[in-house]
Amino acid sequence: MGVERAGAGRGSMSADTVDWVTAGFRARFLLAPDRPAALVSFLPTGGVLADGGPGPADLDDPQPLVELTTIGHGRFPGGYRHVDTTIGARLRPVSHHVQADGTDLWFRILQEDAATGLQVESVFRARDGVAAFRTWTEVSALGDREHVVDAVSSFATGAFLTDSGRTVDDLSLVHADNDWAAESRWRTDALRDIGLARIDREAQHHPPRSRAVVQNRGSWSTGEALPIGVLQTDRYALVWQIEHNGPWLYELGETRRHAYVLLSGPTDQEHQWTATVASGRPFVSVPVSVGIAASVDGAFEVLTAHRRAIRTVRAADEALPLVFNDYMNTLMGDPTTAKLLPLIDAAAEAGADLFCIDAGWYAEGHWWDSVGEWLPAATRFPDGLGAVVDHIRSRGMQAGLWLEPEVIGIHSLLATTLPDSAFVQHHGVRVAEHGRHLLDLRSPDARAHLDEVVDRLVGDLGVTFFKMDDNTMTGPWEGSVDGGRALLDWLDDVQARYPALLIENCASGAMRADFAMLSRLHMQSTSDQQDPVLSASIAAAAPAAMLPEQAGNWAYPAPSMSPDRFTLSLVNGVLGRMYLSGHLNEMSPSQRAVVSEAIAAQRAVLSVITTAMPVWPLGLPAWEDTWIALGLRAASGELYLSVWSLPGAPDAVTLPLDGFLGRDVVVESLFPVEVAPWVPSWDREEGVLRLTNGGATPTARVFRIRPAAG
Repeated sequence: MGVERAGAGRGSMSADTVDWVTAGFRARFLLAPDRPAALVSFLPTGGVLADGGPGPADLDDPQPLVELTTIGHGRFPGGYRHVDTTIGARLRPVSHHVQADGTDLWFRILQEDAATGLQVESVFRARDGVAAFRTWTEVSALGDREHVVDAVSSFATGAFLTDSGRTVDDLSLVHADNDWAAESRWRTDALRDIGLARIDREAQHHPPRSRAVVQNRGSWSTGEALPIGVLQTDRYALVWQIEHNGPWLYELGETRRHAYVLLSGPTDQEHQWTATVASGRPFVSVPVSVGIAASVDGAFEVLTAHRRAIRTVRAADEALPLVFNDYMNTLMGDPTTAKLLPLIDAAAEAGADLFCIDAGWYAEGHWWDSVGEWLPAATRFPDGLGAVVDHIRSRGMQAGLWLEPEVIGIHSLLATTLPDSAFVQHHGVRVAEHGRHLLDLRSPDARAHLDEVVDRLVGDLGVTFFKMDDNTMTGPWEGSVDGGRALLDWLDDVQARYPALLIENCASGAMRADFAMLSRLHMQSTSDQQDPVLSASIAAAAPAAMLPEQAGNWAYPAPSMSPDRFTLSLVNGVLGRMYLSGHLNEMSPSQRAVVSEAIAAQRAVLSVITTAMPVWPLGLPAWEDTWIALGLRAASGELYLSVWSLPGAPDAVTLPLDGFLGRDVVVESLFPVEVAPWVPSWDREEGVLRLTNGGATPTARVFRIRPAAG
């Protein structure tokens, strides 16, 4: 890899362009002395997109790489958008340099605004061979002035128009709404349909003011939408994710001659956030990742490879234990020794590796607004919680507990004994939401309290798994960036002290399923959805938001379910991390045998999941699709394919499997072993798998497809 000054040849139109070239991509920057730095081309190294590049007209007035506003230095022209900033327009490149640090590749661009004395450094980090980079903006001040920053981009570019060879009229945004029990609702919208009004830019003599914006407010980073998007047209897909466990936004719009996408953490306009920058007091924006591919599936393959490349994986994470949790559609927050012991025995006999006792273990009565001490309830466990934990271990499983560490109930003793500084505050007032206060992990008192809890539960009780929940969403508060980073720092410290401890990320399901959290935690609860039919699309879409090996998809069969629904509830968990629940101890022998089949299928998937790539033969599932399909393509070439036939589905579906086009394949029913009444049929010439469901809906199957011998 390296940096190249542009010379003769296609795309090399100016001595002021610099190429950063890796084995995964080529990024071309305009670094001219009379204008702000800009990313003017971003293409994969080799492949179908690599022949493009900016021409002379595309280097005229490109979107600046950094947009920055402070109190007193806004936008021109004014508006709601976070581009056209006066500081962004005044920035001028000072220096740039490249660095290789082991497997990390770095590129840095330093710029300065002479009028304010502000400096911004755009930092890019990549892994060789992956067509993606991570980037952020570091803002610092020269001199003795203070600057109140109210918005700063982590990344902005307009290169997609040149690289795709298309116009805004041709571009669509692939994005997902997210809500409690209704996660990962993906859709594709033309930019013209979601805010980018077509106007005559020549007649107006100004850039348009319209924008398409996707954002999330408050402490639930994915409570409204996923911080992920794909800008796509035929043969082109630019993908990104914002990596912050708090508020964020991204926006798209048109400029005077071009267009832009801008990625950002919180802003004052949308999230009531500001940061003061002064000499010796810099601000670092939230990191974002950006990748490039030729299709939407290709974009998520790039993002999957990038997530794996930059995620922290410890030895404990590599074990991938199969977790049984007593909550969903089972004990529902009411565990006792008498209820748990039969479940523990049944989970061990089914083959679970870890048993997690969920909410309620600390509760003597009403507990929602009195939690915080995390002491076992004596009435629930007459012989002590330790006796139940010992029984879990005696059955060959690890023991886990549900924990909501960041909350203190407003009626908890700790709400009066901990100082105000230990809690999230807004305008100097302690925030209270849903009967709870939230701890501010920047506070030594808050950290000391949580460290005592963890030391007691892990060090003394012997717990090796936490389901870390977060059921209380706070609105805007001044520490939404630094406080989020303090939480990450605390999590890093806990896992360094207890290297065998695994932590599941949960927030009323997937209300905080951002990569800042996922980059360091073991798995992610994908939903609180209790209907297995509605869970199907959530499970099928999960690998777009997270790594397949982190997607904790609930599988909660119930003895009262019909055979088809029983099977479907288990299929939901197979192509991810099966998160098993349900009254196993009350099931018939035949039902337990079906559970055992599903666990065997999950074991087969776990053997390949950390290198497998997600594919969606029918496209990303929409919320009310009736046929849904998710595939995991193993490094060996095998395809593990889950297919759901939901209420209202026609009897048959055709799934394009381009990777097997022109080849003979073996189609095996992985779960359940008996494929009937489904009938699969392979057409090698068209490269499609046709499935006929001869029974009722809802129902589902998991297939394993591999090339035929020879």
